[in-house]
Amino acid sequence: MGTWDIGPFDNDTAADFGGDLDEAAAGEREGVVRGTLTHVIDTVGYLEAPESERAVAAAALVAAQCTGGEPSDPIYGPEEPLPDLTGLRDLALQALERVVTEPSELMELWGESDGGPWRAGIRRLQSVLTPPPGEHLSPV
Repeated sequence: MGTWDIGPFDNDTAADFGGDLDEAAAGEREGVVRGTLTHVIDTVGYLEAPESERAVAAAALVAAQCTGGEPSDPIYGPEEPLPDLTGLRDLALQALERVVTEPSELMELWGESDGGPWRAGIRRLQSVLTPPPGEHLSPV
């Protein structure tokens, strides 16, 4: 695992995911993000780190389009424009919840080091993705 920091795109797998989005046709990018999130949600049993890293990056792209979201990584995130991903908020929340639920290799790896700042970053993403009271997530 080539990881250099705690951000959603601060690892080789997520950086590659950004490149994959850039290579996808404009009309397919939302499907790539949706598929990445859905794959992690649907994983039963042990969740491998690369799938989790891609899902965290995908969730960060959704969060970047929500009120209070931070822009995606300008170096390792996708360079090509993305469609409106805010309709994927619920999927992004579910995927993040799966990433931080055992059995999850990424949770194990961050547990072997000082994973507190990484977990705080996941909680920030979840907070941005959670709609304010009275606002409901759109069905996907």
